[in-house]
Amino acid sequence: MSISVSLAVLYVEDKFLIQLRDDIPGIVYPGHWGLFGGHIENNETPEEALKRELIEEIGYEVDCLTPWATYQDESRWRYVFSAPLKIPIEQIVLGEGWDYALVSVHSIIKGQHYSEVAGGVYPFVPSVRKILLDFLAKGL
Repeated sequence: MSISVSLAVLYVEDKFLIQLRDDIPGIVYPGHWGLFGGHIENNETPEEALKRELIEEIGYEVDCLTPWATYQDESRWRYVFSAPLKIPIEQIVLGEGWDYALVSVHSIIKGQHYSEVAGGVYPFVPSVRKILLDFLAKGL
Protein backbone atom coordinates (compact mmCIF):
# COMPACT_ATOMS: atom_id res chain seq x y z
CA MET A 1 0.00 0.00 0.00
CA SER A 2 1.40 3.37 -0.93
CA ILE A 3 1.34 6.54 1.13
CA SER A 4 -0.57 9.61 -0.07
CA VAL A 5 0.80 13.10 0.52
CA SER A 6 -0.19 16.61 -0.51
CA LEU A 7 2.49 19.16 -1.38
CA ALA A 8 2.40 22.91 -1.97
CA VAL A 9 4.31 24.84 -4.60
CA LEU A 10 4.08 28.25 -2.97
CA TYR A 11 5.59 31.09 -4.96
CA VAL A 12 6.29 34.81 -4.87
CA GLU A 13 7.06 36.13 -8.35
CA ASP A 14 9.90 33.86 -9.55
CA LYS A 15 10.86 32.39 -6.15
CA PHE A 16 9.56 29.29 -4.39
CA LEU A 17 9.05 28.56 -0.69
CA ILE A 18 10.87 25.44 0.49
CA GLN A 19 11.52 23.73 3.81
CA LEU A 20 14.80 22.28 5.06
CA ARG A 21 13.81 18.98 6.60
CA ASP A 22 15.17 18.23 10.07
CA ASP A 23 18.51 16.44 10.06
CA ILE A 24 17.47 13.58 12.32
CA PRO A 25 17.60 9.84 11.73
CA GLY A 26 14.37 8.05 10.98
CA ILE A 27 12.73 10.58 8.68
CA VAL A 28 12.68 10.48 4.91
CA TYR A 29 15.42 12.65 3.39
CA PRO A 30 16.79 14.29 6.54
CA GLY A 31 18.72 17.48 5.84
CA HIS A 32 17.17 17.97 2.39
CA TRP A 33 15.10 20.80 0.99
CA GLY A 34 11.48 19.85 0.35
CA LEU A 35 8.05 21.33 -0.17
CA PHE A 36 5.63 22.04 2.62
CA GLY A 37 2.84 19.51 3.02
CA GLY A 38 2.39 16.04 4.40
CA HIS A 39 0.38 12.89 4.82
CA ILE A 40 -3.29 12.76 3.93
CA GLU A 41 -5.37 11.38 6.79
CA ASN A 42 -8.11 8.81 6.08
CA ASN A 43 -10.94 11.32 6.33
CA GLU A 44 -9.32 14.12 4.28
CA THR A 45 -9.21 15.14 0.66
CA PRO A 46 -5.74 16.07 -0.64
CA GLU A 47 -6.71 19.77 -0.52
CA GLU A 48 -8.00 19.55 3.07
CA ALA A 49 -4.82 17.77 4.13
CA LEU A 50 -2.62 20.42 2.56
CA LYS A 51 -4.52 23.29 4.16
CA ARG A 52 -4.14 21.58 7.55
CA GLU A 53 -0.44 20.89 6.98
CA LEU A 54 0.29 24.51 5.96
CA ILE A 55 -1.28 25.79 9.17
CA GLU A 56 0.67 23.25 11.25
CA GLU A 57 4.00 23.75 9.47
CA ILE A 58 4.14 27.50 8.79
CA GLY A 59 1.03 29.07 10.31
CA TYR A 60 -0.29 29.94 6.85
CA GLU A 61 -4.00 29.78 6.13
CA VAL A 62 -4.08 29.58 2.36
CA ASP A 63 -7.32 30.75 0.75
CA CYS A 64 -7.03 29.13 -2.68
CA LEU A 65 -5.04 26.12 -3.87
CA THR A 66 -4.87 25.14 -7.52
CA PRO A 67 -4.52 21.42 -8.25
CA TRP A 68 -1.41 21.18 -10.39
CA ALA A 69 -0.19 17.59 -10.84
CA THR A 70 -0.18 14.09 -9.38
CA TYR A 71 2.95 11.98 -9.20
CA GLN A 72 3.02 8.29 -8.36
CA ASP A 73 5.88 5.92 -7.72
CA GLU A 74 6.24 2.60 -5.90
CA SER A 75 6.08 4.19 -2.45
CA ARG A 76 3.68 7.14 -2.63
CA TRP A 77 1.12 9.30 -4.36
CA ARG A 78 2.02 13.00 -4.39
CA TYR A 79 -0.84 15.44 -4.96
CA VAL A 80 0.72 18.77 -5.86
CA PHE A 81 -1.08 22.09 -5.56
CA SER A 82 0.15 25.58 -6.35
CA ALA A 83 -0.67 28.95 -4.86
CA PRO A 84 0.89 32.38 -4.55
CA LEU A 85 2.32 33.09 -1.10
CA LYS A 86 0.25 36.07 -0.01
CA ILE A 87 2.01 36.90 3.25
CA PRO A 88 5.48 38.38 3.74
CA ILE A 89 8.05 35.67 4.41
CA GLU A 90 8.81 37.35 7.76
CA GLN A 91 5.30 36.38 8.95
CA ILE A 92 5.97 32.67 8.55
CA VAL A 93 6.18 30.80 11.83
CA LEU A 94 8.11 27.59 11.26
CA GLY A 95 6.36 24.82 13.16
CA GLU A 96 8.15 21.93 11.50
CA GLY A 97 11.55 21.60 9.88
CA TRP A 98 15.00 23.10 10.34
CA ASP A 99 14.71 26.17 8.09
CA TYR A 100 12.73 27.68 5.23
CA ALA A 101 13.63 29.88 2.30
CA LEU A 102 12.40 31.51 -0.86
CA VAL A 103 14.63 30.04 -3.55
CA SER A 104 15.43 31.11 -7.06
CA VAL A 105 15.22 29.12 -10.24
CA HIS A 106 19.04 28.98 -10.13
CA SER A 107 19.00 27.04 -6.83
CA ILE A 108 16.40 24.62 -8.18
CA ILE A 109 18.46 23.96 -11.29
CA LYS A 110 21.63 23.45 -9.19
CA GLY A 111 19.68 21.12 -6.90
CA GLN A 112 20.96 22.66 -3.69
CA HIS A 113 20.55 25.75 -1.53
CA TYR A 114 22.41 27.38 1.36
CA SER A 115 20.76 27.60 4.78
CA GLU A 116 21.93 30.32 7.14
CA VAL A 117 20.19 28.60 10.06
CA ALA A 118 21.86 25.24 9.39
CA GLY A 119 25.12 26.82 8.21
CA GLY A 120 25.60 24.82 5.05
CA VAL A 121 24.51 23.89 1.56
CA TYR A 122 21.86 21.17 1.42
CA PRO A 123 20.41 19.21 -1.52
CA PHE A 124 16.82 19.12 -2.68
CA VAL A 125 14.77 15.96 -2.22
CA PRO A 126 15.06 14.45 -5.75
CA SER A 127 11.28 14.17 -6.27
CA VAL A 128 10.79 17.77 -5.10
CA ARG A 129 13.44 19.04 -7.50
CA LYS A 130 11.66 17.18 -10.32
CA ILE A 131 8.29 18.68 -9.32
CA LEU A 132 9.74 22.21 -9.28
CA LEU A 133 11.55 21.73 -12.61
CA ASP A 134 8.32 20.41 -14.15
CA PHE A 135 6.43 23.38 -12.71
CA LEU A 136 8.99 25.80 -14.19
CA ALA A 137 8.83 24.05 -17.57
CA LYS A 138 5.06 24.45 -17.75
CA GLY A 139 5.09 28.00 -16.41
CA LEU A 140 3.01 29.60 -13.70
